[in-house]
Amino acid sequence: MKIIKTKFSGLLIYQQVSHNDSRGYFKELLKENILKKKFPFLAMSYSKKNVIRGLHLQTQKSQGKFLSVIKGKIFDIALDLRKNSKTYGKYFSCILSEKNSNSIYIPPGFAHGFQALDKENYIIYNCTKYRNSKSEITIKYDDKNLRIKWPLKRQIVSKKDKHAISLLEFEKKLKF
Repeated sequence: MKIIKTKFSGLLIYQQVSHNDSRGYFKELLKENILKKKFPFLAMSYSKKNVIRGLHLQTQKSQGKFLSVIKGKIFDIALDLRKNSKTYGKYFSCILSEKNSNSIYIPPGFAHGFQALDKENYIIYNCTKYRNSKSEITIKYDDKNLRIKWPLKRQIVSKKDKHAISLLEFEKKLKF
């Protein structure tokens, strides 16, 4: 397993080794002793091509997330919303896929989202805390101030995500 640091403090890419043979493959996705985090909450999502999920954040008891794509390919976004961070308001993007065997660790304080790029996309989330739906906020995936360049023009978005708040509204709400 190779760990790649990013310019965002604590945001890491993990390149797993895939052991392939005629039967298929085996790969280790997560080693807590390497990441040095506990993950009491494991979740999974399935998304069709063009689906955008996010950008989701919990303002209280924020989760760290370790994401892996077990089938398909996604354009993944992590938006830094940590108040005193040097990279506040900036986002990191990468492609995660079954094929490239990359995973990402997103520390607490980031909003997260992705766009599904393949016909079928299965993503697993290992989270450092349980979901706190009462403090969940969604930042607009198409906020003009963020300038995220989503790779697919056709976009399928939930009602909840369509009614998200802008980064400026987020800052006013939390009195930044």
